[in-house]
Amino acid sequence: MKRIAITLATLSVAGVANAGIPFFNATCPGGIEVHADKGGYVYFNGKQAKLKKVNKEYYEATGSGITLSISLNPDESVSLTYTGKHGANGVCQVTDSD
Repeated sequence: MKRIAITLATLSVAGVANAGIPFFNATCPGGIEVHADKGGYVYFNGKQAKLKKVNKEYYEATGSGITLSISLNPDESVSLTYTGKHGANGVCQVTDSD
């Protein structure tokens, strides 16, 4: 019974982490393609990233040696910056969003 409670708590926290992410597609320098499903997951070049909610307006997605900083702006637009391997970093261009 305790294991079920822990599993449910973990799933509910994971759902909260994803809840505020809007749909968007973006391109980052170095040929990194980013896709996010509304309320769902973030992908780098088709591979699912791990998503961490810092607060209701800021998230970090990590995977494939990349950290993507996702800022949700008051006008509901998305701002993205990334840090990659060997000190690579830059601003990502949102190409499609809700």
